Amino acid sequence: MISNHLLASATQSPSINHNDRPNDEISLVVIHNISLPPGEFNNHYIEQFFTNQLDFGAHPYFKTIQDLQVSAHLLIKRDGLIIQFVPFNKRAWHAGKSSFNGRNNCNDFSIGIELEGSDNLAYETVQYQSLNKVLKILKSNYPIKDIVGHSDIAPGRKTDPGQGFEWRKINETTQ
Repeated sequence: MISNHLLASATQSPSINHNDRPNDEISLVVIHNISLPPGEFNNHYIEQFFTNQLDFGAHPYFKTIQDLQVSAHLLIKRDGLIIQFVPFNKRAWHAGKSSFNGRNNCNDFSIGIELEGSDNLAYETVQYQSLNKVLKILKSNYPIKDIVGHSDIAPGRKTDPGQGFEWRKINETTQ
């Protein structure tokens, strides 16, 4: 259930890394992956990064991302836990320079969902279960027309969700 553009079943962890959308249209879902540090899971670094609380001295890799301000609407952890950072009616900063079906700036009209993972590792079954539940709820509340990967809207620049993501595990009812 969604109330006030927030997913009732998600843990809320508000990020200031968002702004207003240029219009109310939300027609696209973009699937991403993230792990911090790369390839490491089951910590709180992603949440800290999206909420500008990451200690950039905690790992050498973090110095390479310290100037970034990014967020997503949702993160689905390896255990299926869903964390929401940005209300769906706001523009999260997840896609960067992007284009889909001739439209630039996909952040303007999309919802960004990060999966804790990496391009070449398999995602957990429980992550697909959580993702499918979320997609069904989103489609019943917003005019979602397409579900794509970050690599589809930023080809050559982004590769996620990667080869480890099995698109066939997205329920047909959500596509």
